[in-house]
Amino acid sequence: MRIRKGDQVEVISGVYAGQRGRVLNVWPKKDRVLVEGINTVMRHTRPNPTNQQGGIVEKEAPVHVSNLMIVDPQTDERTRIRIQRLEDGSCVRIAKKSGEQIPDVE
Repeated sequence: MRIRKGDQVEVISGVYAGQRGRVLNVWPKKDRVLVEGINTVMRHTRPNPTNQQGGIVEKEAPVHVSNLMIVDPQTDERTRIRIQRLEDGSCVRIAKKSGEQIPDVE
């Protein structure tokens, strides 16, 4: 999966198209990503030890990875990503538009 936790992404389709957020969690087997402030849903919760009062809580729901594009940190535009293998055998992510390496943020 080319999108990782901590990346800045932009939604390219759906109700939240054009909005940006930071990746909070990634589920590679399901091809889903949790993005901060995107795809918020109202959840009816019962009182429990963590939420004493209960009631309606607003939280983020996962988004399919095909609806997201990573934002290039250098140009601040959305871009595609390619994987490049270095001489030492490690792999790095490269932005297609700028050609710069995308740092791993966790």
